[in-house]
Amino acid sequence: MAKVFRPSNRESSILSRIESSKEHARRAAINIVRDDPTRFANPIAMKLVEEHLVETTNKNALEEQILNCLETLCHADEFDVDYQIAPFRNLVQQPNVISLFLTAFVIEKLINHKSVVDIFGSDADIYLCVHKQVAKLLP
Repeated sequence: MAKVFRPSNRESSILSRIESSKEHARRAAINIVRDDPTRFANPIAMKLVEEHLVETTNKNALEEQILNCLETLCHADEFDVDYQIAPFRNLVQQPNVISLFLTAFVIEKLINHKSVVDIFGSDADIYLCVHKQVAKLLP
């Protein structure tokens, strides 16, 4: 018979603090994007094109789509964000919510845009490219 695990108060409080710190970091990152999403959209779009992960006929349309995605992220419910990033949550050990949301957008929705010719690279390649740019802009 399996042993029943009952965490002590100390373990519960530590787990609670870890979870609340993750939620605080998530909200803080989304608030930074909310302040100026165009600051994020341009470098991410350019890097995706430079690293040949996205082939497009119009770089401005790509930047616009990423900007729209960031604005959607800023106004989305927590459930909607979690639903969007769920298939990609296991790409890396400690994922950034903004990078995951943009990766999911590029892989699932951007491929259907009229100015995007094709998307190359693995999910992890796209995440790492996006995350490098996001990490530069977040404190």
